[in-house]
Amino acid sequence: MTQLSAAQTTPSDGSKALYGGKGTRRITVRDIALAKERGEKWPMLTAYDAMTASVFDEAGIPVMLVGDSAGNCHLGYETTVPVTLDEMTVLSAAVVRGTKRALIVGDLPFGSYQEGPVQALRSATRLVKEAGVGAVKLEGGERSHEQIRLLVESGIPVMAHIGLTPQSVNAMGYRVQGRGEEAAAQLLRDAKAVQDAGAFAVVLELVPAELAAEVTRVLHIPTVGIGAGPETDAQVLVWTDMMGLTGGRVPKFVKKYADLREVMGNAARAFAEDVVGGTFPLEEHSVH
Repeated sequence: MTQLSAAQTTPSDGSKALYGGKGTRRITVRDIALAKERGEKWPMLTAYDAMTASVFDEAGIPVMLVGDSAGNCHLGYETTVPVTLDEMTVLSAAVVRGTKRALIVGDLPFGSYQEGPVQALRSATRLVKEAGVGAVKLEGGERSHEQIRLLVESGIPVMAHIGLTPQSVNAMGYRVQGRGEEAAAQLLRDAKAVQDAGAFAVVLELVPAELAAEVTRVLHIPTVGIGAGPETDAQVLVWTDMMGLTGGRVPKFVKKYADLREVMGNAARAFAEDVVGGTFPLEEHSVH
């Protein structure tokens, strides 16, 4: 791997890190590559609307994924499979409008790239032109090699996604991927395939920590872990999970940093009781 000088590893806006760096220009895939060279770990969160995205942008989150997880979190679907490209375009555009610094990665939903490279290019072009994303994400390793290659050759940065791929839930279910010698070897082949195709980063979802660490050592592009242990270059969580807004069970790998579900529920009940009790609105809330 080519070693870069300190000057080369400093982003052009003068900041020295993806998280906590200063400046308002958009983070690019070049900055992501330099972070890998520096050995810098960085956070990524999902976002699906302008207001939430603006909060995360102000907090310094350098990369946001407009994930098809919006299907579960916001659109009421049981899985990500029903999410459409039209829906992803609207959500991605909102996140772009709500941010100034973060690199916004738009998910290509199920059915928008599986037919082949040309369909993938057509779909990705919509997210870039209509929504303004800086990169796209798609699932699959060796099977998505040609799609990734054409997108990258066409000037569209691609974040790959291997391990548990939720769009394939009907075929693989929700279970750890890469266990056993044969499965681990396939995951390594998938990781090398997306790197060779030109992906600038790869998400490793629900992969044994030891295997994720090995993939991270082998690749020269950053790995983004979700349920893949502590050794990946970056970590991503679905924001409604990490904020405690998701109801019911959440995956074991999720750490809750807040309990927004309780906060919002309490606020809604307090508002309702004020209305029923006649204590809202009061004079100070009235217009004359």
